[in-house]
Amino acid sequence: MRSFKFPSFVATVSACFVALASTPTSSHAQPDPNYLDHDRTRPQPPVIIGATASTQESPGKPPSDATVLFDGKDLSQWVALDGSPTKWITRDSYMECVKGSGYVRTLQNFGDCQLHVEWASPVPPHGEGQGRGNSGVFLGLDRYEIQVLDSYGSQTYPDGTAAAIYGQYPPLVNASRPPGEWQIYDIIYTAPRFKADSTLASPVHLTVFHNGVLVQNNVQLTGPTSWLERAPYEPHPQKQPISLQDHGNPVRFRNIWVRELGPAGKKEFTFPTTLLDNYVGHYTSADRNRVEITRENSQLVARLSGVRFLLFAESPTKFFAKTTDVQIEFPSGVQDKADRLTWSVGEGANEAKRDQ
Repeated sequence: MRSFKFPSFVATVSACFVALASTPTSSHAQPDPNYLDHDRTRPQPPVIIGATASTQESPGKPPSDATVLFDGKDLSQWVALDGSPTKWITRDSYMECVKGSGYVRTLQNFGDCQLHVEWASPVPPHGEGQGRGNSGVFLGLDRYEIQVLDSYGSQTYPDGTAAAIYGQYPPLVNASRPPGEWQIYDIIYTAPRFKADSTLASPVHLTVFHNGVLVQNNVQLTGPTSWLERAPYEPHPQKQPISLQDHGNPVRFRNIWVRELGPAGKKEFTFPTTLLDNYVGHYTSADRNRVEITRENSQLVARLSGVRFLLFAESPTKFFAKTTDVQIEFPSGVQDKADRLTWSVGEGANEAKRDQ
């Protein structure tokens, strides 16, 4: 890998990018009716320390308000798609895809966000077109892909080149660096919204900078990205894991961080279904109130007094609903079926034991 420093303008662009990204819906926002123009009583923006620029020799520092997903030390925040330990490897401060290991995803879920990813394709290069340094950055678990590919002096179909929204939007320009050199994606993701009847309320929007160059300008996705089809949207939680693709090439990644956009809320995680299944069952409290726990895909569902609540994981043992203040906690360290749970609705706590 030859020595190469990123152009100085990248640092300037990165600083502007952080500031702009904190208001992802500004183009659609209306003035806040609670404040006058230039109102001095309006709350000041939070003060943070901005990101620093990376070089080929070392990654920069993330903003002080970012969630660091990979700092070069370990894969503790990453798992295989099914939640089992990943077979990807770490060395020399980067993580590398192992052929046949499958996608790797975050344990934590994210909705609207600013995502920073640095990646490098294999050197010397092997293959042609889609077979050359292929991987991908996915939002919404494995639904919405920004293509990773060695597109330096190599051609393929335009909507499958580096920084393409795969199968939908080619990048505005090809800003690729030579294989082996570190490249940067800065991504603004606005998650889709779905109505109560599961129809689409608003689609995904993506903005992408590749090595400091705008290559996707707030594009609107027609649905999940896919090969040789335009798949329709299907309802899913607003917050989902971020994942990286195993396409058989030893692509490297480093310095991955994310800034959540929009109102602050509880952290959400996607845990293995093997863990969730330990909680599935019927529970009854001393006053004969019953709680039924089932699983739908990667989420638990609770029924209290016949009312259904979709649960979101705050930790491996704590779950909450978003439609009302339902909270459910299971004993820690459960290796088999949980024998009890504690639940509350708004206030108080009630224990229910698993039915025999």
